[in-house]
Amino acid sequence: MAYDLIILGGGPAGYNASERAAQGGLKTLVIEGNALGGVCLNEGCIPTKTLLYSAKIYDYAKHSADYGVKFEGATIDHNFVIDRKNKVVKMLTGGVGATLKAMGVEVVKAFGKITGRTAEGFTVEADGKEYVGKRLLVCTGSTAAVPPIPGLREAVASGFGMTNHEILDLREVPKQLAVIGGGVIGLEMASYFNSIGSEVTVIEMLDHIGGPTDKDIAKILQKNYTKRGIKFLLGAKVTSVGTDCVNYELDGKEESVKCDRVLVSIGRRAQTANVGLESIGVLMERGAIVTNARCQTNVSGVWAAGDVNGKSMLAHTAYREGEVAVNDMLGKRDSVNYDSIPSAIYTNPEVASVGLTEEAAKAKGLDVITKSVTLKMSGRYIAENEGGDGIVKLVVGKEHKNILGISMIGTYAAEIIYGCAIMVEKEMRPADVQKFVFPHPTVCEVIREAMFEI
Repeated sequence: MAYDLIILGGGPAGYNASERAAQGGLKTLVIEGNALGGVCLNEGCIPTKTLLYSAKIYDYAKHSADYGVKFEGATIDHNFVIDRKNKVVKMLTGGVGATLKAMGVEVVKAFGKITGRTAEGFTVEADGKEYVGKRLLVCTGSTAAVPPIPGLREAVASGFGMTNHEILDLREVPKQLAVIGGGVIGLEMASYFNSIGSEVTVIEMLDHIGGPTDKDIAKILQKNYTKRGIKFLLGAKVTSVGTDCVNYELDGKEESVKCDRVLVSIGRRAQTANVGLESIGVLMERGAIVTNARCQTNVSGVWAAGDVNGKSMLAHTAYREGEVAVNDMLGKRDSVNYDSIPSAIYTNPEVASVGLTEEAAKAKGLDVITKSVTLKMSGRYIAENEGGDGIVKLVVGKEHKNILGISMIGTYAAEIIYGCAIMVEKEMRPADVQKFVFPHPTVCEVIREAMFEI
């Protein structure tokens, strides 16, 4: 059967693109071997946020006396949390399927592989059947990176070691959890298991946590979680994984951390193996598909969106890339601006940022002005955060006075950052934002106040 568009992968990029394609009048087929929703809905964004929200409520319960609410014996039922996570995931993935069906998008539950190109279009084999599409959109996503550390693959195979996939279904609470990697996934899982009672150690090769997060923000987050009992080993290189420990090198010395389970969270890799990209000559670099700002590949009629292009492995980036790809197919001028994509870490407190950090700006050789302002300038923040130490930090170009980046740590940061993304996208200046009227009392109004400090 022939289609106007075949989409390989039903994650955020694929299913959102299929909706836009159907709206644009394209006869569309989505081929997905796993559940619709991809990593985001099934083993990433949504499951982790479900767990973290339960942990946040539990944290508030344990410290409710700080706000005059007193009761005894708050507990958390980890198995109930996992069951609720599964319910939320099922509801959302089911909703995606129903939406696609209602829009006339055909879905084939099988792994698809590109087999070539004919005069009719691109051929894809799935579950023993051949499908032909005039256009292809590759959205095969990513997989957790498991580096060649001695003993690590054996640990994952035995169940002692875990990636983000396995840990989200872990029924028992480890007494001691070692986390290899202090990036987003590692920090969020460290946050959850620390809240529910695990003794957590984060082993990070860099001298700071949070990867590209602003270093001042990362220091505040680390300080908060050190107070809660998480141990951070920075500048540590994991040398091997045993059957009950993780071995590492720090300051030239060999050390070891005993643990019941170990989570490896050092990033993700584009899923391009066994897709058949080589059969049509799609260009790749370091295992990811090369695309331009319109999500085009080097092969006419083939686009790629989401984690598979390795540009910005975030679900909301994937949504936007899928839309841009379809718009390009339909002849609508569109492109992705990767400079204004926000990111967030859903710890407690939350971390969010958009644009350049101070370190990234200086690495580019840009002359910038920076300013950090405490969230204690917000009455609502003080009312809701006893002892809170959140900040918002601005990065402004010295020459043109345009806002290059905004980072923050504190309450609602992940919800607030979209407004900052608009400021960066539109190349606004602090003087422009000063004219906006922010609601009061809110945490976000500190961003406006910061514009008067720069």
